[in-house]
Amino acid sequence: PGVRARHRGRPRRRPSKLHADKAYDHRRCRRECRTRGITPRIARRGIESSARLGRHRWVVERTFAWLARFRRLTVRYERRADLHLALTTLACAVICLRQIRRFCSWLLSITPG
Repeated sequence: PGVRARHRGRPRRRPSKLHADKAYDHRRCRRECRTRGITPRIARRGIESSARLGRHRWVVERTFAWLARFRRLTVRYERRADLHLALTTLACAVICLRQIRRFCSWLLSITPG
């Protein structure tokens, strides 16, 4: 179900599952997730390996690493939110352009011609 918001725009959705590492292995964290109707997938300390959670978290960690290459975004020097948003948008556009170039060069290398 949608989360009630006072803001206009697309309604926010509550996630069905939460993937977390061993740092969040605590009864309180699991209880809070369940009270909100979210299924916790938290690796247990000393019992489970967090390798199973890795494939879901890898996408987020990789994206943060790509953004961290832009040093101006790693440490926020801009005081104005609009400037920070503009630089973040520009960094995302550059990342997308690099990925498209990489994919197109890979695609051209495998096509017969």
